[in-house]
Amino acid sequence: MAGTREATAPILPEEISWRISYAEIGTLAQVQRPVVTTWARRHADFPEPIAYEGASPLFDGREVAEWLLSTGRGNADAGQIRAELVLHTLSAWRRAIPARTLVDTVTALLCLRQLLDKPLADLPWQAILECAAETDFDDTFLQRELRDLPDADRQGPLLAVLADQLTEAAYTPAEALERVMDARRRLGCDDLVADEPIPLVSRTMACLTGLARLNEREEGATAAVLHPRSGDLLVALHESVSDAEDSPFFLSADPMPDLARLARRRLMAQGVQEFEMDLADGEELATEDWGNPHVIACCLPYEAAETRSPLAVLQSLQDLTDLLAEDRTAVVLGPADALVRPLPARGEADRLRREFLEQHLLKAAISLPEGVLPFRPAHRTAIWLLHRTPEDKRTGQILLADLSSRSLTPQTLDALAEDIDIFRDAGWRADSRHEPRNAAVVRATALTSAPGAAFTPQHRPHADRYTRTVVERPARISETELRLQQLIDATRSALDHTPTIRANAVLRPDDQPARRTTVARLLKDRRLRRLSGHRIAAEHLLTGGAGHYTVLTPAEITGSAPVGSHRIDRAVLHTTYEHAYFTEPGDIVVTATPSFGAYVDDEGLSVVAFPARVLRARSDAEQPVRPRALAALLRSAATEHRRVSGAVRSARRIEDLLIPDLPSDEAERYDALLADIARRTTLLRQHAAALDDLTTLTAAGLVDGTLTLTEPPLVRPSSDS
Repeated sequence: MAGTREATAPILPEEISWRISYAEIGTLAQVQRPVVTTWARRHADFPEPIAYEGASPLFDGREVAEWLLSTGRGNADAGQIRAELVLHTLSAWRRAIPARTLVDTVTALLCLRQLLDKPLADLPWQAILECAAETDFDDTFLQRELRDLPDADRQGPLLAVLADQLTEAAYTPAEALERVMDARRRLGCDDLVADEPIPLVSRTMACLTGLARLNEREEGATAAVLHPRSGDLLVALHESVSDAEDSPFFLSADPMPDLARLARRRLMAQGVQEFEMDLADGEELATEDWGNPHVIACCLPYEAAETRSPLAVLQSLQDLTDLLAEDRTAVVLGPADALVRPLPARGEADRLRREFLEQHLLKAAISLPEGVLPFRPAHRTAIWLLHRTPEDKRTGQILLADLSSRSLTPQTLDALAEDIDIFRDAGWRADSRHEPRNAAVVRATALTSAPGAAFTPQHRPHADRYTRTVVERPARISETELRLQQLIDATRSALDHTPTIRANAVLRPDDQPARRTTVARLLKDRRLRRLSGHRIAAEHLLTGGAGHYTVLTPAEITGSAPVGSHRIDRAVLHTTYEHAYFTEPGDIVVTATPSFGAYVDDEGLSVVAFPARVLRARSDAEQPVRPRALAALLRSAATEHRRVSGAVRSARRIEDLLIPDLPSDEAERYDALLADIARRTTLLRQHAAALDDLTTLTAAGLVDGTLTLTEPPLVRPSSDS
């Protein structure tokens, strides 16, 4: 086993080791950070720190990976650990080679390994250079990157071994190269990722072009990418047709030669031959040689809002449509303020934007949320789908989708792509057999006749009127009104026969000082028992009423979320958390993070989530603790020792808070007072919850246009009046 680990050990430059923090170890092992500190504290064979960054220890990543592999701890499999180890090893090389040089060299080696179809580690460096010269005779994609490597005789062979290790960890050179590109930001190559959308959006744009279907129907399809940058869209287009027998011809142009070379390496590693692409150095596509493309994908270059002009953006799109022949498609990602948001009515930009509709070019407009460009998280974007439709097939309809307030998940974007595919297959018109799930098909005249209007759906799809939620909404409102009346009647019945609440509080005599105690003393005197909370993984916490058991997290204990907000499935609890315990009625659940909270679980049968913990009163104690009274006293005492700004924790531990140790008779009176307050508070909360439900239901129906409020019926006076 040791020999195997030695044979696959990461190759590092001299005097460099992969230094990894507790948080990074947690990411590597796919566990929460506190788990790692527990490993370091409990296991003597856990690697020792090799350095410190301030007060934070740093560990040798190779030693940590070997420890995880030998002990089997964590949730990551061996392949993931090895792949992550090699990528972090690549990060360590940044101390010896500039980041961009490192990425260029490694991607060149991986591309060469794909083309040679054999490991590079067995070849002398000079032989690798000769193979590169033979493979890249015109020096258009990898020869220069290997030839110009500083200190190549010493570092080149090491990087060749590293390229082989990346390949073995990822199974193929193409996958290894894409893993390097996925890690480009953490490798320090911000320039390669600054204007690239998230991979999910790139894949969706490639799907929206319809290239896969076109490639199946038509031989010699051509796909073009304007502003290709580091090649993400080119790779996404290739992957969208990877199952097709005939690869399309790829066109692009980039004024930065080094980016064009990188894009060529990525496509060639994917199996695209040199004669299947023309990725030019410059700004003009080689359309004179290859003709206008069948599909175009484009991410418009980012411009700051202070200098960005919606008119200039739309003019660049107008120039792009010059490349669209009849029945050809373009998908463009650009700034939302130019593509979909309201514009000054009848201004130049507004008139130009409406021209895309009048010319029947714009087929779909999709508003996206912030974060599509990770390097510019506040930049809001949108997608346009353009298609030059023959005059006899124009329908005058457009699909509008607003995802600006939704999380971009694969399910959401797949549903959107399916809606657009159906819209396309129906001849760019609404299909009566299918109602779009995240979009609406409207007449283009609804937008052309409204100068400056936003290109977003103004109404919910008609099918939404027939969903169960909408149809049942009036009945739910009536049930809520009935519940409110029942609560009013119950409150009157409960309080009319209840004496007025009295605390009977007076000043304590000076000669009768209160005895003081702490939770630590109560634990020592065996009047309390302390139980730790459980580390529940976030993915196991269910919301929306799902699950079988209530989970009490710090949010519920501090009052920032109602009890019952988090639950857990019975099967998950019993299989993943075998040693979990349930609370008992009367347990006090306390937490100091993020702030102090104390909650009395009157019903029990809940699961407590770390860092919260349980204080359980011992019924066999000589002077039993009253849970409700203790919780109230702790809350009051904690207000004097709150965590100050900049501090990590409160000034005093929960166990050290000073509270009065009330005599039995006084504790009984205080507990009765708190019980009366709790009953009244429960009634008020039920009233407030019902009123909130009534507000939410009516507002939701008015906002989506499915409800209207009518005049109340006239109440006829009785004959006795």
